[in-house]
Amino acid sequence: MARPVRLISGFVTVGAWTFLSRIFGFARDILIAAFLGAGPVAEAFLVAFALPNMFRRFFAEGAFNTAFVPMFSKRLESGENPQGFAQDAFAGLATVLIVFTVIAQVAMPALVFAMASGFAEDNRFDLAVLYGRICFPYIVLISLAALLSGVLNAAGRFVAAAAAPVLLNIALVGALLLGDAVGWPPGLTLVWTVPVGGILQLAVVWIAASRAGFTLIPRLPRLTPEMKRLGTIMGPAMLAGGVVQVNLLVGRQVASFFDGAIAWLSYADRLYQLPLGVVGIAIGVVLLPDLSRRLRASDDAGGRDALSRAAEFALVLTVPCTIAFLVIPMPLVATLFQRGAFDADDTAATALVLAVYGLGLPAFVLQKVWQPLYFAREDTRTPFRFALVALVVNAVVAIALAPVIGFIAAALGTTVAAWFMAIQLILGARRMGEVASPDDRFRRRWPRIVAASVLMGVVVWVANVALAPLFVDGWKFLALAILVATGIVSFFGAGQLLGAVSFRELRGTVRR
Repeated sequence: MARPVRLISGFVTVGAWTFLSRIFGFARDILIAAFLGAGPVAEAFLVAFALPNMFRRFFAEGAFNTAFVPMFSKRLESGENPQGFAQDAFAGLATVLIVFTVIAQVAMPALVFAMASGFAEDNRFDLAVLYGRICFPYIVLISLAALLSGVLNAAGRFVAAAAAPVLLNIALVGALLLGDAVGWPPGLTLVWTVPVGGILQLAVVWIAASRAGFTLIPRLPRLTPEMKRLGTIMGPAMLAGGVVQVNLLVGRQVASFFDGAIAWLSYADRLYQLPLGVVGIAIGVVLLPDLSRRLRASDDAGGRDALSRAAEFALVLTVPCTIAFLVIPMPLVATLFQRGAFDADDTAATALVLAVYGLGLPAFVLQKVWQPLYFAREDTRTPFRFALVALVVNAVVAIALAPVIGFIAAALGTTVAAWFMAIQLILGARRMGEVASPDDRFRRRWPRIVAASVLMGVVVWVANVALAPLFVDGWKFLALAILVATGIVSFFGAGQLLGAVSFRELRGTVRR
C-alpha cells in the first residue's frame, strides 16, 4: 500500500542516510589513500570498481529505473497490479544482467582497455583485469537492489532504500581494517568485499519490500505487453545513459595517460559527491515518483511547487559547497587524505581537481531537479538528445585541452558538459507549461542564495588564513571543523539577513 509522499521530509530522510553512506565512503577512501596512495594498485582497484558501477547506472539506476519508476508509480496509484508488474521487471532485469555478467568475464581485458587504455603499458592493466573479474558480479546484486529501491520509493518508503548503500562502505572499511591486522593484501581485500557488500544491500531492500507487500522472487522472464512498453521507454534512456557513461570514459581515458590522475580524480570525486549525493540523489529519488503521481492527477500547481522547492533546496545546500571547494580545497584534501602513501603532491593535484569539479556542482544537482519532469512523462528521448550535445562538449574540452593543461582537462570537460546539460534541460522544459516554471519565491531567492554563499566564502577565506598555524601544527581536524562551522553559521546568518533562507522553514523541515 502506497504512502503519501511528503516531499521535503522525503528529501531529508534520503539525504540523511546518503550523508551517512558518504561519511563511511570517506572513511573507506581515507584508508585506501593511506594504504595505497595514488599508486598502481589504487588505480587498478578504482577502475575495476568503476566497471560494475558504470553499468549499474546504465542498466538500473539510469535507463531501467527512469522507465520503471513512473510506470510502477502509476500502477500503484491506480491499483493496476503493481506487484505483477514489479515481479516481471525483476525477472527480466535479473536474466539480462546474469547473461551480461558472463559475457563481461570473458571480455574483461577489452572493458579495462576501454576504461583506461593508458594502463596497457604497465602492470596496472593485468591488475585491473583481475580485480574487474572479481568485482563485476556486484552489478547483478546492486541493480536488483536498485529495482527494489524504486519499488519502495514509489510506495513512499525511503528508509531502507536510502540506508542500504551504507552497508557496502561499512563492509569495505571493516575489511580493510581486518585485512591490515591479519596481513591481507589491501587490493584483493577490497575487490572480494565488493560482492559481499552487494549481497548485504540486496538483502536489506528485499526484506523491506517484502514487508511493504512486494515479495519479488527469481523466476523465468515473461515478455508481456507491459515489459515491451518498458523496453520501448528504456531504449532512448539506455542511449542517454550510454552517452553519460561515455562522458565518464572520456575523463578516465584522458586521466589514464597521467600517472596518479585516476586516483586524484577519484578522491576529488568523493568529496564533491558528498553534497551531490546528499542533495541530488535525495531529490531524484523523491521527486520522480511524486511528479509522476501529480501528473497522473493533473495537479500542475502541485508539480510546480514540488519542482520549485526541490530547486531551492538544492541551491541552498550546493552553492555554499561550490564556494567552499573554490576557497579551501587544500585544507579539505590535506585533512581528509594526506597521510601514509598519500603525500603533499597528491594533495595539491586532488585539490585542483576538486575546485574544478566544484564549479559544476550546482549544474549536476539542477539536472536531478529538472530530469524528472521528462521522465515522469515517460519522455526519455529528449534527455538523450541533450546528453549527446553534452558528450560532444565534454570530449572537445577534455581531449583538446589535455596536451595544454594536462589531467585537469578531464575534470574541466566534465564540469563544462554538466552546465550544458543543465541549461538544455531547463530551457527544454519550458514547453511543458506551468509545472516546469519555477514560482516567484524561487526567482526571488536564488540570487540571494548566491550572494549569501559569496559572503560565506569571504568569511571562510579569512578564517582559513587565521587558522593556518593549526593545519601545520597537527590540529588539522579541529581547524577543519572550525572552518566548516564558520561556513555554516556565516551562510545561514547572511542568508537570513538577505532573505535567502528562513529559519522558520528550516525548523519546520527538521520537525517533519
